[in-house]
Amino acid sequence: MTQPTHAANALQATNAVRAAILAEVNSHSESLIALSHRIHANPEIAWEEYKSSTWVAEAMSDAGFDVETNYLDVETAVSATKGSGPLHLVVCAEYDALPGLGHACGHNIIASSSVGAAIAAGRVADELGITVTLMGTPAEEGEGGKLVLMDRGAFNGVHAAVMSHPGPVDVAEARPYAVTHLDVRYHGKAAHAAAYPEDGINANDAFTIAQVAIGLLRQQLSNEVRVHGLVTKAGDAPNVIPEFTEGRWYVRGTTSAQMDEAFERIKHCFEAGALATGATLELGPSGAPYVEFRTDFELLDKYVRNAEELGRVFTDGNVGLGRMSRASTDMGNVSQIVPAIHPYIGIDSAPAVNHQHQFAAAAITGAADRAVLDAATGLALTLADAATDPQTRNRLLGN
Repeated sequence: MTQPTHAANALQATNAVRAAILAEVNSHSESLIALSHRIHANPEIAWEEYKSSTWVAEAMSDAGFDVETNYLDVETAVSATKGSGPLHLVVCAEYDALPGLGHACGHNIIASSSVGAAIAAGRVADELGITVTLMGTPAEEGEGGKLVLMDRGAFNGVHAAVMSHPGPVDVAEARPYAVTHLDVRYHGKAAHAAAYPEDGINANDAFTIAQVAIGLLRQQLSNEVRVHGLVTKAGDAPNVIPEFTEGRWYVRGTTSAQMDEAFERIKHCFEAGALATGATLELGPSGAPYVEFRTDFELLDKYVRNAEELGRVFTDGNVGLGRMSRASTDMGNVSQIVPAIHPYIGIDSAPAVNHQHQFAAAAITGAADRAVLDAATGLALTLADAATDPQTRNRLLGN
């Protein structure tokens, strides 16, 4: 009888691993969907994801992972690890909601699908010679939890990091803008608005002038630049000259260099408001910038193949509903130091798009539940493929 070849044995092992991953996701399907719905029903904004992070930690502990909460002294960060192989693969989970909109970006789907992917990959970690970590990363919506964790060494020794983000449709490649977050404050002088207006310095007028200047400047900015923001405080009473105003603004570009160039011009607009009114400007970044995403295309090709086998159909990320791939993310910073992918999983929400109330409602539909399971399966299979493909494995290990 002819002995099976080494290649045949490897293929059989790969098929066995894939079957185990599919079975593991299927066996956890009800609990993963329940986790998604539970997080959705209890939206928590950046740095306040106490319930969500606890539920994620409990799910990982129940699956036999070694779990650390308050990870690196970040209260709502979680690290859960299984396996001891030399190839260290991380699945990132997000669970923060948007102020006033709840889970209108679908981070409940991210959390539950990432939990599922890590559990499924952890099931075969020993066979694959890998270490799998589920990293719960808070405050993606403009605060940058991953940046804090990066600075504290969370990604040291990690060979690849993956996650999937919901959108209206499936898009393979993340092309997010680099973004800098700005805190803007004007300090003026209060006075009676009717009796002694000449004694006041109107900090609200300073903001108005800056906004008009930015609006006019947009004609001269590249189509790839985005500038937007809001005034969060404009005064206290209509009969008092406002002595203090503040707001938050974002400046985005396709690259960090383009973002920085645009910021210099936007800064002059804010300075103009101060100059025209006599107010004092206080302008500074709110946390570190998010940078552009560096996709690992070898990993992405594996994900696309696995997702298509699950029936997913990918859309151009440059047009129409696919443009969610252009949203900024702190995962971009991770991708600059660790090979990474950040594909988008569709939840069939059209015409609703991210950051709308209607998208939040769509994040717990049947299509969204399917996205949880498909993303979990697709990511876990991708990690398995990376571990069993000698070329990919050696590259990630640095050999």
